[in-house]
Amino acid sequence: MSEKLRGYKGEGKNLLIKNRLEIWDIVQIKTDKTQYEGIILPRNEYSAPNFINIKLDNNYNVGIKVSEIKEITKIGKKEATYKIPEKEFPINKELPNLKLFGTGGTIASRLDYTTGAVIPSFTPGELFSAVPELAEICNLECEIVFEILSENMKPENWQKLAERVVDTANSGCDGIIIGHGTDTMSFTSAALSFMLKDLSIPVVLVGSQRSSDRPSSDAAQNLINAAIVAKSDIAEVVIAMLGSSSHDYGLIHRGTLVRKMHSSVRNTFRTINSIPLGMVQNRTLKMFTEDYKKRSKSKTTSITNFEKKVALLYSYPGLDNDQINFYIDNGYKGIVIVGTGLGHVSTTIYKSIERAIQEGITILMATQTLHGFVGMNVYSTGRELLNMGVIPGRNLLPETAYIKLGWVLGQTNNPEEIKTLLLENIAGEYLEREIPIAFNYNIDELLKSKKL
Repeated sequence: MSEKLRGYKGEGKNLLIKNRLEIWDIVQIKTDKTQYEGIILPRNEYSAPNFINIKLDNNYNVGIKVSEIKEITKIGKKEATYKIPEKEFPINKELPNLKLFGTGGTIASRLDYTTGAVIPSFTPGELFSAVPELAEICNLECEIVFEILSENMKPENWQKLAERVVDTANSGCDGIIIGHGTDTMSFTSAALSFMLKDLSIPVVLVGSQRSSDRPSSDAAQNLINAAIVAKSDIAEVVIAMLGSSSHDYGLIHRGTLVRKMHSSVRNTFRTINSIPLGMVQNRTLKMFTEDYKKRSKSKTTSITNFEKKVALLYSYPGLDNDQINFYIDNGYKGIVIVGTGLGHVSTTIYKSIERAIQEGITILMATQTLHGFVGMNVYSTGRELLNMGVIPGRNLLPETAYIKLGWVLGQTNNPEEIKTLLLENIAGEYLEREIPIAFNYNIDELLKSKKL
């Protein structure tokens, strides 16, 4: 019975047993307010026990509270056997050869009814079936590097990806696409930006905000745009995602300046403090700047050492010395403090900051505002922190600051070398100044005004 009621427990399991129901049964459920019809889905083992999950005809999953169910009736059965069909991916010698690495993102995927999430399908045949336009753009080879939720990414995953990129770039491949979950994509893009040296071809991270089984999915368009970017002359780590919710175009973001800015909208990624490198519209690439590294015949290498004992700590009212002392006492080598305003913290934690620096812990300051720069020479608080030895992170985004500090500490433990590397513009992470229109840019308006 456990497999037939997989993931159900408590009230939900008892209700199904009482009504002789199993997963994959098609049921009608009546509550005081409405009526549902759908397929009973398996549940995740960590799900709350007092819900029944069903998949509706419109492909949405819903959870219905057991206490609200007045009547539940079986009307049929339909076990899910969802699989993207495979067609042979055609090879065209006139087109570039691209490599797609899968890490567990939702690009060209099928639904996993156990969790309501999606399972990536990464054979060329499956991708050709799901996104046939790819065959007009490139020859595609696919490899699943790992299959994990993006929130489970670790430095080891970034290191393995960097190694696979090096091998592939030096094998004659024309461009690399990395399918990735959107939640931590900017961490990975920053990590690869620092780890990869003398990159000779494009490395394009791409994901999907909406799974490919939904009519409003951005998966196919993002993948098409990523393929266009991957055959361009850019030799940097970039993110290619939709720039408008209407799927009109995609934007190209430098890997160290980009952030996911909305939990659900499709055009969620933004370049911060600047504008994107370019855009893809109707399969045509338009660059907004020439300030990017170009494709070359150099040998790509990697420097992947990364210090894991680095913390990312947001300053907030009430933050006290105990929090920082925790990291000191547990042997951490670096702390990124995401300060308020221009890079400030409460004076009440000065004692632990001084202790951390005296004990050889590097402290790097970023700002919670995201837009704008750390300016620690303006107010007395900032100047006092500078005098203690806190290093200003200029325009570094919190996640980029975390990645850069971990990477730098992986290369050296010499305090002067650490400071020099942290203040050096290594992967386009530092800007000379904020572009005035960056705070609220609208690509459509900029294009009409001919400022791009």
